[in-house]
Amino acid sequence: MVGRMRLVLGIFLVIAVALVGRLAWVQVVWGPDLAAKAQEQRARIYVDPARRGEITDKRGNQLAYTMQARSLTVSPQLLRQELAQQQDLQMRIDGMARAEIDAQLDDRVEDVLVTMSEEIPRMIEDAGAITGEVKSQDILDKLHAETSYEVLVRNVDPDVATEIASTFHGVAADHQDIRQYPNGAIAENIIGKVSMDGQGQFGFEASGDAMLSGINGRSTEDVSTDGQVIPGTLRDVVPAVDGAAVELTLDLDLQTYVQQLLEQAKANSQAESAEAVVLDVATGKVLAMANTDTIDPNGNIERQLAAGKDFENQTISHPFEPGSVAKVITAAASIEEGLTTPDEVHQVPGSIHMAGVTVSDAWDHGVVPYTTTGIFGKSSNVGTLMLAERLGEDTFAEYLDRFGVGRPTGIELPNESSGLLPAREQWSGGTFANLPIGQGMSFTTLQMASIYQALANDGMRIEPRIIESVTGPDGKEQPTTEPKRTQVVSPETADTVVSMFRAVTQDDPGGLQMGTGANGAVPGYQTAGKTGTAQKVDPNTGAYSNSDYWITFAGIAPADDPRFVVAVMVDQPRAGVEEGGGGGQSAAPVFREIASWLLNRDNIPTSPPMEDLLILHAQ
Repeated sequence: MVGRMRLVLGIFLVIAVALVGRLAWVQVVWGPDLAAKAQEQRARIYVDPARRGEITDKRGNQLAYTMQARSLTVSPQLLRQELAQQQDLQMRIDGMARAEIDAQLDDRVEDVLVTMSEEIPRMIEDAGAITGEVKSQDILDKLHAETSYEVLVRNVDPDVATEIASTFHGVAADHQDIRQYPNGAIAENIIGKVSMDGQGQFGFEASGDAMLSGINGRSTEDVSTDGQVIPGTLRDVVPAVDGAAVELTLDLDLQTYVQQLLEQAKANSQAESAEAVVLDVATGKVLAMANTDTIDPNGNIERQLAAGKDFENQTISHPFEPGSVAKVITAAASIEEGLTTPDEVHQVPGSIHMAGVTVSDAWDHGVVPYTTTGIFGKSSNVGTLMLAERLGEDTFAEYLDRFGVGRPTGIELPNESSGLLPAREQWSGGTFANLPIGQGMSFTTLQMASIYQALANDGMRIEPRIIESVTGPDGKEQPTTEPKRTQVVSPETADTVVSMFRAVTQDDPGGLQMGTGANGAVPGYQTAGKTGTAQKVDPNTGAYSNSDYWITFAGIAPADDPRFVVAVMVDQPRAGVEEGGGGGQSAAPVFREIASWLLNRDNIPTSPPMEDLLILHAQ
């Protein structure tokens, strides 16, 4: 008996020790993990989305801003299950037999779905909102979907969305920020667009995403097993930090005018495309930057893409051979090096043999007494190469570098091309016969404008800028990167070159002293600039085409007191850019219209009249 008692006590002791050990193991080893899992099960984390910063032009006009809205969402599979349970219960309460319930259940669920599909658009419309492409049938199709998540309607006013969610079982009103672009396609090549999840996708929205997007806030709160919030458990609150507001250097009125003018020029000339950039001379700030066929982000994107429109900013991403507009580099280098003067007379033949190739002027002529001013006013390839020979290859290459050819400008926008400039060590026999006249290299419309900005600004090239200011959510202005400044040529040289290039827009009833861009002259003002026509490469032969061209013009207004630089490129025109295809094969009329608009709008005083014509052709 005693032995049996001892055995029983021994067994109990063993069991007790095992239980205590197990308890200790649970508490010590598993305890922290189990506690954490329990916490996770009852903790709910909330995300407070940051408001994306707005984008405005230099005058405060909104270019992009964020509007709070809601998306109406649903779980179709779960909704239909719950509706079936509700209808089943209601019919049993009504005393219907099982067989009758089974016969009617699917129809009753379908009736509810149809009602939802019809009433949701109506409630949105009755509230004064525009449903757009949202149709009852589209909603019904989504309610029938074999999925766990569907967005029924996007961009719904928060109050309307809340009312709909409270009216219809299973519909949720999810937070959604809508990026608004109030000017449609105007400046969209610069501004870009955000994706559906609110991230910058194109343009400045992409390059400036970090400063615009802000930082989302977070908080944690406990809920009971039935999903009810437990009072007093709110913790770990991190407030949202909204994105910064960015003011661009753009002038919306000017941007609108330039963009519309380019579309007209493209249509008139039957061109592939057209581009223009307007810079403030003293600061290098971009006042307008436009190209044709810009997408309207508020419209049907797929349809616009199919029609040939896109989000690209071609003024910085599509380089081209500039043609004679680049001759200003040869002119500036020759003057800076003291190798010529504006009035020097050159005996210019009709062609020149240089670097193993023969180059001719665009028109047949014998030996002509052109001044240095006349070489550029008449756009003589031969005369330009005669001056380039005086410079030599190494010196000319140095000035190309000074003017930033072959390098991106540093503008605060994505996808900027550096253009194309052969490395000095890679120059071959014909390279030096092409580069001084603007062939064999390429640059963008912005790079072209930057070259002329340097000359208009006393020889000081300033990196172009698109950001005027950045203001944080605290209302304080944030520092921005200062543009790099390069003294390309002396102020004296710059003034001389700008004065010389007035010859391009000079008119002469007799024709002898007329420049190639006389139709770019602005009445009442002195202007300076350069026309350009560059042959495109025929993809079939690899040689320069005799029918396809880029035509360009870069100009300064007014020439006697430079305020603005306007650079224009028209791709492959079949006629002139003016109404009816007039204006000749020149982009100068586009420069004239933009410069006239600016000078008139800003009330710039007229220029003093020129006393005498500049001498292009010596007697």
